Amino acid sequence: MAGATSPSAAANLAGKSGVRVVVIGDPGTGKSSLVVALATEQFPENVPRVMPPTRLPADYFPDRVPITIIDTSSSPEQKPKLIAECQAADAVVLTYACDRPATLERLSSFWLPELRRLQLKTPVIVVGCKLDLRDEQQVSLEQVMAPIMQSFREIETCIECSALRQIQVPEVFYYAQKAVLHPTAPLFDQEAQSLKPRCVRALKRIFILCDNDKDGALSDVELNEFQVRCFSAPLQPTEISGVKRVVQEKMPEGVNDNGLTLTGFLFLHALFIEKGRLETTWTVLRKFGYDNDIKLRDDLIAMPIKRAPDQTLELTSEVVDFLRGIFNMFDVDNDGALLPSELEDLFSTAPENPWSSDPYKDCAEKNVLGGLSLEGFLSKWALMTLRDPTNSYANLVYVGYPGEFSSAFTVTRKRRVGRKKQQTQRNVFQCYVFGARGSGKTSLLQSFIGRQPSDALPSNSERFATNSVELPDGTRKTLILREIPEGDVRSLLSDRESLAPCDVAVFVYDSCDEYSWQRARDLLVQVATHGENTGYEVPCLIVAAKDDLDQCAQALQESTRVSHDMGIETPIPISVKLRDLNNIFCRIVHAAQQPHLSIPETEAGKTRRQYRQLLNRSLMVVSVGAAVAVVGIAAYRVYAARKNSSS
Repeated sequence: MAGATSPSAAANLAGKSGVRVVVIGDPGTGKSSLVVALATEQFPENVPRVMPPTRLPADYFPDRVPITIIDTSSSPEQKPKLIAECQAADAVVLTYACDRPATLERLSSFWLPELRRLQLKTPVIVVGCKLDLRDEQQVSLEQVMAPIMQSFREIETCIECSALRQIQVPEVFYYAQKAVLHPTAPLFDQEAQSLKPRCVRALKRIFILCDNDKDGALSDVELNEFQVRCFSAPLQPTEISGVKRVVQEKMPEGVNDNGLTLTGFLFLHALFIEKGRLETTWTVLRKFGYDNDIKLRDDLIAMPIKRAPDQTLELTSEVVDFLRGIFNMFDVDNDGALLPSELEDLFSTAPENPWSSDPYKDCAEKNVLGGLSLEGFLSKWALMTLRDPTNSYANLVYVGYPGEFSSAFTVTRKRRVGRKKQQTQRNVFQCYVFGARGSGKTSLLQSFIGRQPSDALPSNSERFATNSVELPDGTRKTLILREIPEGDVRSLLSDRESLAPCDVAVFVYDSCDEYSWQRARDLLVQVATHGENTGYEVPCLIVAAKDDLDQCAQALQESTRVSHDMGIETPIPISVKLRDLNNIFCRIVHAAQQPHLSIPETEAGKTRRQYRQLLNRSLMVVSVGAAVAVVGIAAYRVYAARKNSSS
């Protein structure tokens, strides 16, 4: 593999149209002289205290990206300006004077800690100026800088130069530019001397994409195609042989009879990086769409579909079939479930496993070995698509989906339209679960994914549970339960569109606790009122949990009366402990499928409805009266015309 970056690739270098380099350091270390010597290629006799911004043209370095160099003053009164310049920098050149050891010590005692205090993420190039004045008895640069670089990993490289003798002056800023366009930190762990996990995952995906015959190795033809794609230049047969020979000598398993293996491919990139040829690996990554965080660029995964707040995206049948194939491919033991290790392998070409943290980590049903069934697997994808379609699409691409965004998702019909048509076409329903703390909300979610209530850790944050629900007619729908903590309701309903993504709301109360019912009733009224005021009304169900305990008669009577008054189904009793769930999940889906039913109506809502009906009747009376008057006038005119003609 070649290591040069072609001009055509330059436009895509880290998405940068220019690089801003800020030069800092103690007074008298040679900052301004360094900048002048670079710009004029000669040593200045009279150097200004601070140089104005200096811009190098795009063709100054091979990557063809212009550089702007900002000189700074170290005086205390200029510190705010220096801080602002550092915060706006793409790279920092930190200087010391080779003939003044005190300025070298100040790197560790002041400058580098100060940059850390500012929480800068930019690479640092340490530059020893006035190389011509350095005492030959001094230890080498490597010996001096090794302990400093060990403590401060943000240092990208170190170099010595002389503005007077024109020694390595351009190289200082070449390394600064290179640190921005081809940074080491995302690719390589200096301490472990190995490729970083995210880099390995990206290169593994690239390897798989280039392994056209899927035999686990890149043949000579595939290697050549890869080379042309990334560097616009073919490899000669002798070069291919040379590459494989180097790999085989250092790592025998890196080459087999079919060609270069993944192990060998990764070894080559580690070798390039160790030899300072980071531009080779970065060119490959960028050619395959990766940014500096080693994730696919935003423009490649951006969501081009516009949708209303009450519209969602669902996976197309094409993607569901693709995911079924992926599931079967990685179900190595063929037991109908993906073990954690198999799931990690499936996502090993993504930057990380997207389901390793909340809300996806424990949101679906698992078997006793921790395996995820196909239904659970598809349900998690449905949840990710509902919550973050862009992330869902990105991960589809990472695991090998070849299609465009538009072929991956379908846009659902607006909920308001579904309510008017009295039916919905959706396959994925989201249910908000409300209730007081301790009412049984979490137990309901846990039972939905086959877990005991005791399996859930106490939490004040929202939870999700997703699963497939089989309906009486044999069809299956995906249901997503989202638990709304009691303390989050106020902030949720402060957003006008907060109920737009909700297909049905469930209000859970502890049937042996009157206060729990009162809170559920208050929450029901708040949600119903919000829906009436915003136009995002949702079907609602009341669930009387803990039916195995002694019932509170007052709560039972009151909940029955309220449900009747608001025009919704009477409370549904369930007992998670006895596993008597009264077919609750089918009933939730049924309510979501008939969005015109089970809509609660508040007293204010009734008053408004009655007023509208009265107004409509009044308008109708006025319309009929006007029509009668018009008919009367027309009849009179006919009569008058006839009378005139007869006379």
